[in-house]
Amino acid sequence: MAKRMALIVFVSVLLPISAWAKDTRFWNLTANTITSVQLSPAGKNDWGRNQADNDRDHTVDHDERLKITDTPSGLYDVKFVDKAGRTCVVPNIEIKEGLVFSIDEKNLKNCAK
Repeated sequence: MAKRMALIVFVSVLLPISAWAKDTRFWNLTANTITSVQLSPAGKNDWGRNQADNDRDHTVDHDERLKITDTPSGLYDVKFVDKAGRTCVVPNIEIKEGLVFSIDEKNLKNCAK
């Protein structure tokens, strides 16, 4: 029993903490497939790379979750483009590392075609 416990402690020390952490994910609850998702610290208009590139087909279907990378916890503006041709900016979305955040149609007030 002591050997097993020692092995568990040894392995847990060697594993990076990120291996235990869950991925941050965006859950698309809008009506359309999204082709581009960019994040900016709230109010900064400093858009990052297209997070949709993290998906195998580079899109986020309705009710699909997308892995978000290189984004620490904080308040963000989210800009996306969907297959319907809308470009939308949703301000002040709280993102927490390892958790899921979502955007749905009722969040969409600032969209343009």
